[in-house]
Amino acid sequence: MSQPPQTAATAPTTPAPTPASLAASGRRVLEIERQALAAVGERIGGEFARACALVMAGRGRVVATGMGKSGHIARKIAATLASTGTPAFFVHPGEAGHGDLGMITDADVVLAISYSGESDEILMLLPALRRQGNTVIAMTGRPQSTLAREADVHLDVSVPAEACPLHLAPTSSTTATLALGDALAVALLEARGFTADDFARSHPAGSLGRRLLLHIDDVMHGGDALPRVGAGASVAEALVEMSRKRLGMTAVVDDGGRLLGLFTDGDLRRALDQGVDVRQTPIAEVMTRNPRTVRAGQMATEAAHLMEQHRINGLVVVDADGRAVGALNIHDLLRARVV
Repeated sequence: MSQPPQTAATAPTTPAPTPASLAASGRRVLEIERQALAAVGERIGGEFARACALVMAGRGRVVATGMGKSGHIARKIAATLASTGTPAFFVHPGEAGHGDLGMITDADVVLAISYSGESDEILMLLPALRRQGNTVIAMTGRPQSTLAREADVHLDVSVPAEACPLHLAPTSSTTATLALGDALAVALLEARGFTADDFARSHPAGSLGRRLLLHIDDVMHGGDALPRVGAGASVAEALVEMSRKRLGMTAVVDDGGRLLGLFTDGDLRRALDQGVDVRQTPIAEVMTRNPRTVRAGQMATEAAHLMEQHRINGLVVVDADGRAVGALNIHDLLRARVV
């Protein structure tokens, strides 16, 4: 006997999610993906080391490729490699089959990503890559797949389960692949002795580039803009110099320009509290001796760190002989967007 059709009144309904159920779902996803990362981490060994060695021995770049979600991951891995000392770029496998294969030279190492290992668009490229003599590193979740068998090196990114409850949407598998790509990039970075200065050269724009590339000499006030007085100057003369240079401080130097001390707005307030006669008192009596300084040529971030560590707002810049050559304050670093 046929069942009556369901109506809006009789159709089963899904319980409305609660804050607790939504939070539990999120925790479940993270736990499943944590287990996936642990599984992939346990398999890092000889094949991973071989992949690193092949990339380092290559005369060209790393060309990452993948379809769909794997393509998004391949694009990110290529970007991470390129920014950490391993020249790399992404090629869409579909476009490669229609002319973009010409972007890949015989000196390049190809990083092919396909969780199934059977992506038609990638497999179609293998004969051409082989004829050209390219090294192929594969990342798949199936060690017996066509791509895994045909590659020079296979990195196994298989995971116990996807976080998607339907077991359809790539979730744990893409996280694991992305993490393994990061592991590859960082291992190569360390093997090459890649430094913060090297990193800065590939990140000249934005706050990261400014923090890594900007030197104290680029932001300090030097030459005539440096506030300075001799040790025999009065407090009043130091105040005039501070007012003219507008840095809230002045260096106190000897006849050779070597730094003897520093006088700041804070020192002035303390002197006035003590009833100091600003017209008669020599600056040497109220200045701060042995002040914090930075060396010319250091990174601007080092000055920012020093100011933050010692809770000071300004620094005198000295050369190798202890001569005052510049000054800067926190506002200079803020304008340069170092802090």
